[in-house]
Amino acid sequence: MKKIKIGDRSIGEGEPCFIIAEAGSNHNGSLEQAKELIDVAVDAGANAVKFQIFQAENLYSKYTPEFSYLKGKSTYELIKSIETPREWIKELARYCKEKNIGFLASAFDFEVVDILDKYVPAFKIASFEIVDLELIKYVAEKKKPMIISTGMTNLGEIEDAIKTMQSVVNEDIILLHCNSLYPTPVEVVNLRALEAMRTAFKVPIGFSDHTLGIHISLAAAAMGACVIEKHFTLDRNLPGPDHSFAIEPAELKEMVRGIREVEKAKGSGIKEKSELESEEMYIKARRSIHAKVDIPKGTKITRDMLIIKRPGYGIKSKFVDIVIGREAKRDIREDEWITWDMI
Repeated sequence: MKKIKIGDRSIGEGEPCFIIAEAGSNHNGSLEQAKELIDVAVDAGANAVKFQIFQAENLYSKYTPEFSYLKGKSTYELIKSIETPREWIKELARYCKEKNIGFLASAFDFEVVDILDKYVPAFKIASFEIVDLELIKYVAEKKKPMIISTGMTNLGEIEDAIKTMQSVVNEDIILLHCNSLYPTPVEVVNLRALEAMRTAFKVPIGFSDHTLGIHISLAAAAMGACVIEKHFTLDRNLPGPDHSFAIEPAELKEMVRGIREVEKAKGSGIKEKSELESEEMYIKARRSIHAKVDIPKGTKITRDMLIIKRPGYGIKSKFVDIVIGREAKRDIREDEWITWDMI
């Protein structure tokens, strides 16, 4: 399977999971708060921090009905209130570079694609934009890797997006399994889609997580997700549509730590004793054949004279049928392990 390069990181099978801390619009209109979010992502050990760059007038009609999970809020006015100003992009990118963390952003229109092209190592396409093939083609023409979320899509719609990229000779694609529910109930996550997508498209597959908590991200990493994207906030009680389901700084740090431990725990797949499992434990805690009773020299050994117990210094238990019927070469004490030179 092809590996994709983002900055100095390779993404794909066998590579460490690429962790994107999704700041989105959780800056609440404050550049300083946006920088605080970057600091949190750096402290947590994330590989990149991502913002969303959209303009309400280019994204939603003013007549769009309210979303059920945001009742009482005009969709257009809400989106207008959480825009990330485009004049921030240069400074956010500079600050990320200073802090040695990747800068990414979701692009929602042609103009911002052109602006971001100077600053991002890869482009992110949000789930809702996967059917905007004109936008996908325009982004693909920049010849940079594309990370595409796939919430609410089927395999056919994903294939349309991939073919659109391929039509302009851009094959550097990473797909993120995603659920467009905020928050996502665990029963609809369907992590097995990771393997289905990997098999169908032969590209690196990741997971954009909208569930509460961090455990589903850890499970996705264990199932081979090459990228994990997770919304985070400084405080879940802050006003705004994305704070309530985002994780807080301590949780982001714990998620990154957990994913790195999961990666170590996955290992090589070869079933064998590890180098750290001591020889002492290997011998003393395993079972072997012992004398259940005193067995005098010359006695023909029967099954009821034997017991299988620890430690493992004696004959391996799998050879018990071979021991039965043999004679004791010497007196064997009750509870003594039996070795081949005793029979």
